[in-house]
Amino acid sequence: MALSDFVKTKLLDEVQFSASRSGGPGGQNVNKVNTKIELRFQVLESEALDEMQKQLLLSKLKNRITNQGELLVISTSERTQWRNREQAILKFFELIEKALAKPRKRKKTLPTVASRLKRIENKKKQAQKKIFRKPPDY
Repeated sequence: MALSDFVKTKLLDEVQFSASRSGGPGGQNVNKVNTKIELRFQVLESEALDEMQKQLLLSKLKNRITNQGELLVISTSERTQWRNREQAILKFFELIEKALAKPRKRKKTLPTVASRLKRIENKKKQAQKKIFRKPPDY
C-alpha cells in the first residue's frame, strides 16, 4: 500500500530525530561529528494511522519496536547528518509501507505437461533402481 503525500507529511510531523556519534565511514570525522541519526516514532500515539494499521505495525515490526512502543530506525551509513536523516526517513517509509501492504492471494495453477512427464520418468528410474537391488530369481 503506497502512502499518500498527506499521510507521509503527517507521519513526519510525529517523528523525533536525535543525533549521536557513530562508527562507520568518515575517518577522523567520525570521532568529532554527530552523524548517527535515530528516528523515533510513537506507534500507539500516532494520529495519522487508524487502530487497524497500528496493530498491523505492532505485530509485523515487533522486533524494531521498543518496550515503550517506539519504532526505532537508525542510520549510520552516510558521512553527514543530513544524508543519514534522509536515509532514515526513506527506511521509515519503506518499513511502514511494507508492513501495511496486503499480501497477494495465491493463484492456483496446474503442473505443466513437461513437469508431469519428468516426475513420472523420475519415479520409473527410482523403481528400476529398487528392482536391481533385489536378489536375482533362479
